[in-house]
Amino acid sequence: MELNSNLSPKAKIDFVLVCRARDKKDERAYAELMGKYRDSIFFMMLKMVKNRDDADDLTIEAFGKAFNRLHQYVPNYAFSTWLFRIATNNCIDFIRKKKMVTFSIDKTIDDGDGGSMSIEIKSENLNPEERYVRKQKIRIMREIVNQLKPRCRELVVLRYFREFSYDEIATETELPLGTVKAQLFRAREQLYKLMQNKKDKI
Repeated sequence: MELNSNLSPKAKIDFVLVCRARDKKDERAYAELMGKYRDSIFFMMLKMVKNRDDADDLTIEAFGKAFNRLHQYVPNYAFSTWLFRIATNNCIDFIRKKKMVTFSIDKTIDDGDGGSMSIEIKSENLNPEERYVRKQKIRIMREIVNQLKPRCRELVVLRYFREFSYDEIATETELPLGTVKAQLFRAREQLYKLMQNKKDKI
């Protein structure tokens, strides 16, 4: 893959890491990319959703989606720009699904490589029909969750149905906090696969 000569020195270093991660499945390359941008992504997510647990979830999801799509990345622009776009789009989807109140971010957000973006989301209150549809979707989601292995099911129920924080889940399950986050990430991947079979109903 040809490298864009207009990339900054930092972006060229990132591209080398991307190639190592994508082509050699180099765990250190994955870890280095995550270490460079984790905090920036987290604080951008926190600014958008105003909730640390949700921001943490969305940060993990952003890296998960980016790493699963590394084969789609082309070095016409910086990896950080591509990563921030994935994170932002995923967060916007999350906000729309949760039907959060209307908000606007007037100040631009630094993408970590000299670029910037601004976001405006609009939402309306649920009407009776939408509330009914939402109840139906929750019922279907519970059916899907019941197909998970017991440990994954327990974590998903605690996090998304009982709305426990990560710390509360760690206490409840007597698992290390890092293990809780890692297992929830894998549980979400399993949920996604199961949901593909019912995507016409959700």
